[in-house]
Amino acid sequence: MATQYAIEGTTAKGIAASVERGVAEGELAPGDALPPVRKLADELGVSPGTVATAYKELRGRGLVVTRGRGGTVVAEAPSVASRRPPRMPEGLRDLASGLPDPAFLPVLHPPGDVAPVYGSHRAAPRLAALEELTRAWFRRDGVPAERVTFAHGALDCVARILSVELRPGDAVAVEDPGFHHLLDLVPALGLRRVPVAVDGEGITPDAVRAALRAGVRAIVFSPRAQCPTGASLTPARRDELGALFQEFPEVLVIEDEYLAELDAPPSPSVSALRPARWAQVRTVSKRLGVDLRWAGVTGDEVTLARHDGRMLMTSGWVSHVLQETVLRLFSDPEVARLVARGEAAYAERRRALVDALGARGIHAVGAGGLNVWVPVRDESAVVNGLRTHGWWVAAGARFRIDAPPAVRITASTLLPESAERLAGDFARVLGDAQATYGG
Repeated sequence: MATQYAIEGTTAKGIAASVERGVAEGELAPGDALPPVRKLADELGVSPGTVATAYKELRGRGLVVTRGRGGTVVAEAPSVASRRPPRMPEGLRDLASGLPDPAFLPVLHPPGDVAPVYGSHRAAPRLAALEELTRAWFRRDGVPAERVTFAHGALDCVARILSVELRPGDAVAVEDPGFHHLLDLVPALGLRRVPVAVDGEGITPDAVRAALRAGVRAIVFSPRAQCPTGASLTPARRDELGALFQEFPEVLVIEDEYLAELDAPPSPSVSALRPARWAQVRTVSKRLGVDLRWAGVTGDEVTLARHDGRMLMTSGWVSHVLQETVLRLFSDPEVARLVARGEAAYAERRRALVDALGARGIHAVGAGGLNVWVPVRDESAVVNGLRTHGWWVAAGARFRIDAPPAVRITASTLLPESAERLAGDFARVLGDAQATYGG
C-alpha cells in the first residue's frame, strides 16, 4: 500500500469509505495492498472483526480482492461485452439509427495546439471551467450539483457505477421498453434485469413499487424523452416516484438525461428531490455530435467517489482535448442557436409523423426525443413490409423485455412530406399483413 495514504475510521463503514476515498484520490492504485486485518485494527484502535467487515464490504462491491497469502489488494476493473445492431440493407432510407440530423450538429473544432504534459492528469482530471459550466447545466433544472465528475458517455458512467455498487446476480430495474444498449449492458455486467413498465409520463409507480419490493439494488431510467417512447416525467409522477424511493433508501437511483437541453419543455427530475443514493448523467452526443464521448455526472458523495475511484483504476480521466472541445461548444452562442433550431425541427418532424399515422388509424407515440414508437402485432411483418417500400425501421424486440411488440422509427431526418408517404406505406403494410395473417 502507498505509505503516504493512511486509512481512517472507527466503524466498518467508515473504514470502507476511507479506502474508497483513497482509490478516488489516486492514493490507492490497482494492486496496492491493504494492511493485514489485525495490523490495521491495532492502528485504528478497533476490533479485528470491524476491519474484517469493512474488507468484506469492499470485496462485495469489487473494490478489493483477496489473494490468499498475498493479502487484500485494490482490484482491477471487469470487462463488459455488447452486441451490434442489425446491418441495414443497401438502398433503403435509414429510419432505425436513433441518431440526430447532422444539419443541426455543429462542426467540431478541437484545440489547435495541445501542449505536452509531464506525467498524467490523474491529479487534476477535470478542466475547472468545464466543471463550472456542468454545475450550472444541472442547476438550471434544479438538480443539486455541489460536486460533479466526468465520464466517457452515459453507458460508460452507468457501467462503472453499477460495477462498483452491485454484486453479480443483483437485480437492476430498467425501463421496458427501454434503451437497447442498457438492456444489453446489465446482463453483460452479470446483473439481472427487472423490467419496469413505461406510460406517457415515464416509468409507472406500480411497476417501480413492485420492483423495489422484489429487492432490486438499483434503477436506471430517463426522466425526459425516454427512448424509445419519448415519454417525460410530469411533476406529479416525479413526486410519486420520489416518495417511493424514500421508502427504499438503499436503492441506487440513476437518471440518464441523454437529451438534456435538446428537447423542450424541460421535465421534472427525481434527482432534484435528493434520494439517499442517486446519480444523474448528462451526455452531449445527440446535442453536439455523436463523436463527443463525454458526459457530466452529479450525485451523492459516495456514488461519485466510487465512480471516480474506478475510473482512476482504468482510463484515469476523460481526455483534456475532448474536454476543451466540449467547453468551447458549450460557450458558443451560435452553437446554442443551432441546437435550438434542431429542437424545433425534431418536434415538428415527430408531430408530423404521429399525426400522419394517426390520420390513418395507426396509434403512435413520440412526445419527445428523436424517435416515434408504433405498437404493432407483428414486428417482422411490418419491418419487412416497409423494407419493400424503401424504408428501414427498427424492430421493437431490441428495446423490450415483456412489453408488447412495436417498431421504432427515427424521425430526426424525416421531413413532413416524407412522413405522409411513410404513413401511407405503413397503412398498406398493415393491410397486407391483416390479409396475410387474418388480422
